[in-house]
Amino acid sequence: MSSSESGENECMCWAARDPSGLLSPHTITRRSVTNEDVSLKITHCGVCYADVIWTRNKHGDSKYPLVPGHEIAGIVTKVGSNVHGFKVGDHVGVGTYVNSCRECEYCNEGQEVSCAKGQVFTFNGIDHDGSVTKGGYSSHIVVHERYCYKIPVDYPLESAAPLLCAGITVYAPMMRHHMNQPGKSLGVIGLGGLGHMAVKFGKAFGLNVTVFSTSISKKEEALNLLGATNFVISSDHDQMKGLEKSLDFIVDTASGDHAFDPYMSLLKIAGTYVLVGFPSEIKISPANLNLGMRMLAGSLTGGTKITQEMLDFCAAHKIYPNIEVIPIQKINEALERVVKKDVKYRFVIDIQNSLK
Repeated sequence: MSSSESGENECMCWAARDPSGLLSPHTITRRSVTNEDVSLKITHCGVCYADVIWTRNKHGDSKYPLVPGHEIAGIVTKVGSNVHGFKVGDHVGVGTYVNSCRECEYCNEGQEVSCAKGQVFTFNGIDHDGSVTKGGYSSHIVVHERYCYKIPVDYPLESAAPLLCAGITVYAPMMRHHMNQPGKSLGVIGLGGLGHMAVKFGKAFGLNVTVFSTSISKKEEALNLLGATNFVISSDHDQMKGLEKSLDFIVDTASGDHAFDPYMSLLKIAGTYVLVGFPSEIKISPANLNLGMRMLAGSLTGGTKITQEMLDFCAAHKIYPNIEVIPIQKINEALERVVKKDVKYRFVIDIQNSLK
């Protein structure tokens, strides 16, 4: 590697060094651009609860130093000789994975998130060359073009970042389960980064949207800021009873443990309940499922095909996440606030103006 190349591959970032999860400035080396790679200057990176989980080693598999961030937006600075989908200057996004086997049935369908050999996560993953992947809290990233997305040029980069995890996590199952039918009714459980996007997509699809929350403080914002049709405190037995068999769909974004049966009862016959959060267990009365002919489905982010579709949909319908933009110097404080659910509704790091 020539000295000019090594300078080009050097990358400023913020990394956690141990399970305290405390992030501080660090330098890493990115690979050189190969034939099918795209190198992008990162302008923005969304802050996801996943960043908390892995910086703090909550799953016991964190590899330090760890550079989090998998909601990445930026501008192409270099492309490999075989890259045809992107050119220098394009606005691009990178989401939760940066590699897959590219030959299994799922990869062939553009559903790489379900790759038979396992998707390679954007950070703390093991790439095919054996290296540990480093995420978007960094100045640039080099990614195979297949895992890059075109961000429409009139769509703000800071708004695009949260779509790449929070957005796609709700959009993919909503499309898969045909929730884009105007006039139908959707229940959204939890009003955080994912929940607020489910409300926005629901409205864009022409659905009547009911938000369920344990916190009355969210009522005002659910109805007035996000434009939900209805707001229900889930612990209010009478309110819940009044909604029995009234919803076509439910998207459950709550990560904490909660009862499922009270919500399941709100679905119409043959209604669909999609879970995208990770509670410690799911308990449901079989009668609730069987007698109601209801469906319980899980989902993770989404393949490359549906992710690109979602970005184009958001640009066409002018759907923007509600974000709080922060400099990277405030990241430790922001992660603490994510834990406390004190953000409306997604932090986005202004990498280009603060990572120096």
